[in-house]
Amino acid sequence: MTIPEANRFSSLVGGIYDAAADPSLRAAVLERIANFVGGSAATILSRDAARLSIEIHQHFGTDAHFRQLYRDRYVELDPLLDFHLDLASEQAISVADVMPHADFLATSFHREWVEPQSAVDLATITLERSGARTTILQVMRHQSRGLVDDAMRERMRLVAPHIQRSRIMGRHMRARSHTVTDLADVLDGLTTAICLLDAEGRLMHANAACRQLFADANLFAMVGDRIVARTSQADRIVRGLFEAVDGVASSAGRRQIEPVRSVDGSHYLVHALRLKRERGRPEQLADSAAAVLFVQRASLTPTIAVDAIAEAFRLTPSELRVLTAIVEIGGVPDIAAKLGIAETTVKTHLGRLFEKTGAGRQADLVKIAAGFTAPFARSADTNTGTCELFRHRALNPL
Repeated sequence: MTIPEANRFSSLVGGIYDAAADPSLRAAVLERIANFVGGSAATILSRDAARLSIEIHQHFGTDAHFRQLYRDRYVELDPLLDFHLDLASEQAISVADVMPHADFLATSFHREWVEPQSAVDLATITLERSGARTTILQVMRHQSRGLVDDAMRERMRLVAPHIQRSRIMGRHMRARSHTVTDLADVLDGLTTAICLLDAEGRLMHANAACRQLFADANLFAMVGDRIVARTSQADRIVRGLFEAVDGVASSAGRRQIEPVRSVDGSHYLVHALRLKRERGRPEQLADSAAAVLFVQRASLTPTIAVDAIAEAFRLTPSELRVLTAIVEIGGVPDIAAKLGIAETTVKTHLGRLFEKTGAGRQADLVKIAAGFTAPFARSADTNTGTCELFRHRALNPL
């Protein structure tokens, strides 16, 4: 290639890898690929090993009508497609490598699909092959350019490895992105505040409960991208967490679990944990989490998995209401008043609860309910009771 052509190729390669990170660039990059190799249209498609189906991943220069015709009928008439199932990777071929071009002109594939698109020839090259599928780049040659030549084949061989790597990179990026997003969604569903920090104490990630903790600003607050403790006790925990953090594995595993009181008098449990960090370059360590804070408010109302309790012990809706009322209220008269039923009815349901669960007293029922506490934020279809109520009812049975 001449220097301008080499510069053009270098720019194209950069665009191919940019498309791995930004899928919106793929259509434009495929057009540049078609122009660079000397084609009028280009398609990236996969054929399964059993020759039963195809999947068109990207396309340029063909309209929807011809793409659908290819899927429905002409894929089985394409002389190049299945040839790649047994062909060496990164080997570009044209019709002339498979059959005389005069014979190709006489095929219905050419007359009814290629020629109506003002094309005269095709070139293809394998991009990826697995036991299940083979993915190829298919480029159409316009009538004005003549048949596929060696220059076109060579250019397809030049771009194919970069397209292949870009596709692999794109899959890894999407998989990582989906994993991170899914994990963030899971963490947002927890009632415990989870705060990931770097070695300088800067916040790297906060779940929904942690963000609410900062919004309340009774125990911790945010100033810029750093956590600021609102009490001396909380400040001592955070400072102690980072005093010896040096970015290596030896600083990991030191954990503090302490009760802390906020400025408004609420009680919290703070779990401070340093994370294992392998040795690496400073710029790499700067982008990795060094510590995590778990913060749970002692008076937070946990979510009781009422459906799970009902299924486990075959409780009726009435029995389930009485069970949750025992946890949240306690005494038979108070339960009766709250539920609007007679005390004798409450006692009847209580007797059935003892029978079904094997409990012998109210404290046992409270312990059973506590065992069905879920760590997720409260939803509209769940009944709840506070941690303090669990403790109180267990110590003060009916």
